[in-house]
Amino acid sequence: MGTVKTGLSRKLLTRVLSVYFVLTLIVTIGQIFTEYLSTKNHIEGELQTLKNTFSTSLTRAIWELNTPQAKSIGQGLMELPIVVGVQIRDENGNVIVAKGEYIAMQGQPVQDGILQDHVGGLFSYSFPLIFKFSGRESNVGDVTLYSSFDTIFSRIEVGIFFLIGNAIVKTAFLVFLFMTAFRRMLSEPLSEITDEMSSFNPEHPEESRINVVLDDDNELQQLKESYNKVIDDLVASQAKLRGTQEELQTANKKLDDQNLILEQEVAKKTASLSQIMLDLEQQKDELIANQRELRQENENRQYIEDELRKRNAELAQSMETLKLAKDQLLESERMASLGGLVAGIAHDVNTPLGVGVTAASFLEERIQTLKSAYEDKSLTNKTMANFVSEAEQTTSLLLSNLNRASELIASFKQVAVDQASEAERQFNLNTYLHEVLQSLQPSFKQTRHTVDIRCPDDLEVRCAPGVIAQIATNMIMNSVNHGFEDKSDGHIILDIKEDDDDIVMNYRDDGRGMKADELDQLFDAFFTTKRGQGGSGLGTHIMYNLVTQTLGGQIEANSEPGNGLEYIIRFPKRLDA
Repeated sequence: MGTVKTGLSRKLLTRVLSVYFVLTLIVTIGQIFTEYLSTKNHIEGELQTLKNTFSTSLTRAIWELNTPQAKSIGQGLMELPIVVGVQIRDENGNVIVAKGEYIAMQGQPVQDGILQDHVGGLFSYSFPLIFKFSGRESNVGDVTLYSSFDTIFSRIEVGIFFLIGNAIVKTAFLVFLFMTAFRRMLSEPLSEITDEMSSFNPEHPEESRINVVLDDDNELQQLKESYNKVIDDLVASQAKLRGTQEELQTANKKLDDQNLILEQEVAKKTASLSQIMLDLEQQKDELIANQRELRQENENRQYIEDELRKRNAELAQSMETLKLAKDQLLESERMASLGGLVAGIAHDVNTPLGVGVTAASFLEERIQTLKSAYEDKSLTNKTMANFVSEAEQTTSLLLSNLNRASELIASFKQVAVDQASEAERQFNLNTYLHEVLQSLQPSFKQTRHTVDIRCPDDLEVRCAPGVIAQIATNMIMNSVNHGFEDKSDGHIILDIKEDDDDIVMNYRDDGRGMKADELDQLFDAFFTTKRGQGGSGLGTHIMYNLVTQTLGGQIEANSEPGNGLEYIIRFPKRLDA
C-alpha cells in the first residue's frame, strides 16, 4: 500500500491552528493598539492636570515681567517624566521659554485649552494664561506642553511584552495540546489500523484480525469491529469452501451454488463496509460543523470581552474626572482659608489706620491754627508750647498705630505668599510659627483663647513654608471652631522638638474632644461634625495629605470626650531638593 502524502489528521490540525494563529495575531494587535490609545489619553489628561499646578505662579511671573522665574518654572516642567518640551509665550505671541522638543507656534496666544498631534510622534496641550486684577481678566500669554510616542511606549512597554509573551505561551500550549490529542486519538490509531490491514494474508485470514487497543468507543472502534467481522466471515466462507471442495468430486453443481453464495456474501460484506465508510464521512462532516460552532462561540466571547474592556475604560475615565474634581475642591478649600485670613487681617489693620487718619487730621488742623496765628502776628509762646505738646502726642499716636499696622501687614504678607506658593526654602520654624499665629489673632481676638508655642529658637527647616502655615492654621482654627465651641478660655500648646533628622510636632488643646467613631473618620474627606453649618470636612483631610505627601511624614490623632484633641506629626527636617 502506498504512503499517504498528506494525512487527514495533519490537514485538520493545520486548518484549525491556522485559524487560531490569525485570530490570536488580530486580538494581540488590537490589545496593543487599545493600550496605546488608553495610555495616550491618560498622558493628555495629566498634561491638562498640570495646568492647575503651575498656571497661577507662571501667570504672575509673566504679568510682573519676571522672566527668570518663568524660565525656572519652564525648567521645572521639563523635569516631569511626561513632558519632553515646553513653549511659553507672552501676550504678543513672543516666545519667552522654549525647551526640549517642540513645534514653533505662530500668531496670537490661544484662548482655550487645545490638544494637538504633531509629526514625529509629538502631541501637545496648549492653554492660555489669564491674570485676574480688580475684577478683570487679562490674557498675558499661553503655555504649550509637549509629550511624545516614546513617553507612551515607556509606559506600555512591559504590557506589550506581556501580551506578546502571553499569546506565544497560549499558542505553543494549544499547538502541543492539539498535536498530542490528534496523534493519540486519530493519527496513531489510524496508522496502526492501516498497518494491520495492509498485512492481510489471504492464505491465513484468521491471522489478519485487527488487534489495536482503543480507549474510546468511537468510529475507529466500529471500523475495527466491522473489519474483524469481515475477516471472521471470510474465514467461515473459506471453511465452507474447503467443505465444498471435498465434495467437489460428487457435486459440481453444489460447488457452483456454493461459489454463488460465497460471492453474494462477499458482495454483502463489501456493501456493509462501504456503508461504514459513508458513516465515517458523515461523522467527519458533523465534526467540522461542531468546529464551526465552536469558532462562532469564540467570536461571541471576544465581542463580550471587548465590550467589558470599553466599560472598564469608561469607568477609569470617570475615576480620573472624580479625582480632578476632588483636587479642585481641595484647592478651593485652601484658598477659602487664605481668604478668611485676609478678611481678619484687613479688619485688624483698619483700626490702627483709622486712628492714624484721625491723628493726622488733628495735626493738620493744629498746623492751620498755628499758621493763622503766625500770619496775624498773634503767635505767643503759650500757643507755640501748646502746639508742640499736642504735636508730640499726635505724632507718637500716629507712629505707634502705623507701626502696628506695618507689623500686621508684614507678618500676613509672608504667610499669605507662602500659602499661595509651594516653593521650598530654609527658614526659622519658631519665628515663622509666631508669624502665622500673629496673622490668626484677628480670628479669635474676641475670646480668651491662648496659644503657647514651645519651639527651639535656632531650629531651621527646609520645606515649603506654606505647608507649615496651612497645617498650623487648620489645627488652630479646628480647635477654635470645634474644640472650643462652648468654651471662651481654651488653651492650646504646640510643642516642637528635634529627633535626629526629623521634626516632631505635638499639638494638643483642652477642648471637648471627640468620640471614638468620630476619631476614626477624622482624616476622611468631607467628614465634619458641623454639617449644614458651613463645615466642608476638608480641613483635616488637607492636613493629612500635606503631612504624608508634601512633607513625606506621618500624622496621628488621639482624643477622648472631654479631654481635648492631640496631634502628633513627624516629618523630615530637610526635604530633598
